[in-house]
Order: sequence, then C-alpha cells, then structure tokens
Amino acid sequence: SGNPYPMRVLILGGDGYLGWPTAMYLSRRGHEVAVVDNYFRRRACTELNCEPLLAVPNLHQRAGLWQALAGYPIQVFIGDVCDYPFLSRVFRDFGPEGVVHYAEQPSAPYSMMGREAALLTLTNNLVSTCNLIHAVAEFNPDCQIVKLGTMGVYGTPNIDIEEGYLEVEHKGRKHTFLYPKTPGSLYHLTKAQDGDMLYFYCRMWDIRVTDLNQGPVYGLETEESAQDDRLAPIFNYDDIFGTVLNRFIVQAVAGHPLTVYGDGGQTRGYLHIIDTMACVELSLLNPAARGQYRVFNQFVETFSVNDLAEKVRQAGVGLGLEVAVN
Repeated sequence: SGNPYPMRVLILGGDGYLGWPTAMYLSRRGHEVAVVDNYFRRRACTELNCEPLLAVPNLHQRAGLWQALAGYPIQVFIGDVCDYPFLSRVFRDFGPEGVVHYAEQPSAPYSMMGREAALLTLTNNLVSTCNLIHAVAEFNPDCQIVKLGTMGVYGTPNIDIEEGYLEVEHKGRKHTFLYPKTPGSLYHLTKAQDGDMLYFYCRMWDIRVTDLNQGPVYGLETEESAQDDRLAPIFNYDDIFGTVLNRFIVQAVAGHPLTVYGDGGQTRGYLHIIDTMACVELSLLNPAARGQYRVFNQFVETFSVNDLAEKVRQAGVGLGLEVAVN
C-alpha cells in the first residue's frame, strides 16, 4: 500500500457514493484520511422513500469495520460543512493538506422538485464551497481543494467542449476565458457557480484548486469494499439519486423494463467508480499551483442512453435475463 507522498486528506461528503470508497482507497494507499458528513443523503432517501439497494452501516461503524478488516484508521466527523464553526474545528483538529469536496447535494432531479429543494441545493452547494475556501485561507492557504464538478455544467454547445478554458479571438484581439457554461438543471447551475467562485478566490487569494468535471459514475464494488458487503457504497437506483447505468442494471435484474426517457439520444461521457478514485488521488499528488484554478474533464467512454440500454440488455442475455427496453 505505502505511498511515497502520504498526505493528510479531508473528504467532505465522506458518507456518499463516491466519498466513502475514496476514503478507503486513499487510506489503503498510505494517506491519513478523515471524513465529514451530515447524512443529508440518508435523510433525503428516507423522506422520499427511495432507500439505497443495500443497508449501509453509519460512518462510525464503517470506519470501525474498515480498521478491523484492513488495519487503516479513518477519522470521522459528523456535522455540516455549511456550519463554519464546525468546519473550523475539523481544520484545527485534523490539519488537512488536501480536501476532496464531495459535500454537495448531488442530484439534478432533486434540485428541480420545487422551491424548497432548489433552495436547499443552492444553499448547501454554495455555502459549503464558500466555507471551505475560507477555512483553507484561514488555516492552511497551501492546502489544495479538489472539487467534484460535472460535465453537465457545459450543457450541449455546438462547438467542441474544451477543458475548463476557451481562447477567444474577437475583432483582432485574443483572450482566454472560462468556457461558457449552460447548465440544464439547478444542480448543474450550482456546480457552475461554485466553479466560478473557486476561480475568483484563486485569483484573489492564491489558493490551489482542481475542479474534476466528471461524467456520470457507475459501479458498486471496489478493491477495498470487496472484503465485506457492509463496506459497499450507498448505491441508489431510484429516479432521484440513482445514476442512469446503476438504475438500468437494477431494473434489468428486477425484471423491470429499462426507463429510457425521451428518444434516448442524450450522450454523456461515463466513468467507472475506480477511475474516479484514481483521478482524485492523481490530482492530490500533483496539486495545482498557488493561484491556479485547474479543470480536468474526466470520462472514459461516451455513450447515448440508448447505447447504455442496449449494453445492459446484452449483458442481461448473457446472464439468462430477459431485458425489455421502454
């Protein structure tokens, strides 16, 4: 496991679908890891009656189980990143050298359910990011922020999507701008807004930021969770928190026709959960420079929703399942 450059890494949203697997992955690779969560996702799933596929122990229990099985400690802080005194205590106690910011309301459908869900998304996502920036500036200006962004901030422009920036030539002069964003949901809008905020503070305060614009992530098992089902991530398959491929797979196994919305032509770049963790660690180990807002677009392969449905149908046939596509 050892790592030539072990770091103290704080994971905000460490209970989540990506947060918990990242915590195990980094701790096994020799980093000192702490996780923060306020259990928003668990509460929302209960309120909306869309419980995850597997019953998942709470963070203290998971950290205890991981230490018992693998021998690596993970510190647990339960609280809200939008509460600055709480976040300050975490920074003082743990002293992170890198922070992975997964602590955002992660669902586009949830953000569009109504005014209350919209306000929660806006407040949670922007205040958490603002608090994080201030904590870094106050306690360790050298600490790098790795924020999970989304390819969805770009919308579907009719020109190539560049990585973060766009060089524009206009009336004989040239300038580099952040690539124009045209998000299609309030959730994606908050991701565009917190990107703008981080870019602003990189310019004002010389902090270090990497924004990882990932496509939809799929997958359940990682090398770390393979040891015990109770270490698996929170796996949603509903139409609010479940990402499309995860949802299709559960529908296929349950004998439910795959729910392809519209004509199924929406094309996105997809990423396996193990690749997400590799991207995050690479970003931490090769930090942005002081004052640099760095953007990486992360995806491995591009598929339309129809392509995904057909892949799941074929995989189902291989397992003797009859998979219908609606």
